[in-house]
Amino acid sequence: MKMNCRPLAVLLTAATVIAAPDIAAAQPAAPQEAAASADAAARADASYRRGLRLYSDGKYVEAESELQSAWELNPTFDVAYNLGNTKYQLKKHKEAAQYLSHALRRWPLMKAAAKLKPTAEKRLAESRAQVGAVTVKVSVAGAEVVVDGKAVGKAPLEGEVFVEAGEHRLEARLEGYAPASQTVKVAKGGTAEVALALAKSEAHEAVPVAKAADGGSAAGAATGAPVAEMPPAVPAEPGPEPPKRSWVPVIALGAASVVGLGVGIGTAVASNAASDEAHKQSAAIIQGRGQCVKPESAWVGPCEQVRSDATRADTLGNVARVAFIASGALAIAAATYVLWPNAKRSESAVALPVVHSDGAGIAVMGAW
Repeated sequence: MKMNCRPLAVLLTAATVIAAPDIAAAQPAAPQEAAASADAAARADASYRRGLRLYSDGKYVEAESELQSAWELNPTFDVAYNLGNTKYQLKKHKEAAQYLSHALRRWPLMKAAAKLKPTAEKRLAESRAQVGAVTVKVSVAGAEVVVDGKAVGKAPLEGEVFVEAGEHRLEARLEGYAPASQTVKVAKGGTAEVALALAKSEAHEAVPVAKAADGGSAAGAATGAPVAEMPPAVPAEPGPEPPKRSWVPVIALGAASVVGLGVGIGTAVASNAASDEAHKQSAAIIQGRGQCVKPESAWVGPCEQVRSDATRADTLGNVARVAFIASGALAIAAATYVLWPNAKRSESAVALPVVHSDGAGIAVMGAW
């Protein structure tokens, strides 16, 4: 089951959408398990909001700096949209096209954002007409794509790469492969396609191994070194019969996995219900021409309800994530116990699930 708890906070800044059509509402990241990630998300949100204020004041250069910082910390659709608009105002059409196209590929299905989409599409078309576009295909996924010496992402790339009109050198690099490159010329407003085929480098080709003769060493035969004669193999004495496997751990782990799955589904449904309630309340506020940034007295109560529903949805969403992770870990533990070879052991091994606030896993204790 896919959960979507992150976009709830976008509704809390609906007034921004109404007050400035060029600015999408903020969409801060969901609460993070790690303190470092939470700090980065908070700093990104602060830079984002400063960028919106500067954009509204027409200070596009300062807004560009703040929004660029927010993008580097938290590259979401709303940051891309506003950064693309800022680049557009500064006549940086290549970068504007790159960010606006990124935003449009991830545009959310929300009424509050729907009216902004035509503006993004119009400005993307205008910026695209001022630059060239290249579609890059690489034969091996994960290869780094470099344009004129600057890395632009890893294959497969999403969408087009926008460049200034003229000649450009594109290259694909990946460890273990010889680099592949191609030079292409793109006209203003034009498009081009580049296919880069990577081939295994000689240093990483498999070294053939000579077959050892008369029980000799294969490594020695391959290198030309003398091959020592190996003594004939002695039949091994049959070992003791392995102990019979107990099914009690499988039943216990399976039952715990089902319980975890049930908890995850229940909390996910509750999280989605709270999310829907926040959406409905926010829509009512927008339709009533209200806002929650600095609400009037008539909207204080509804805005607090929206915040409460959003917080509850986020909390339930986090509980559901942990429950699903724990359920999966328990199911894997049960499958591992069943499929693991029943080899001779000096002591039996025990697999125990471990669940904590940062996730879940399996602890295996025993001796081999």
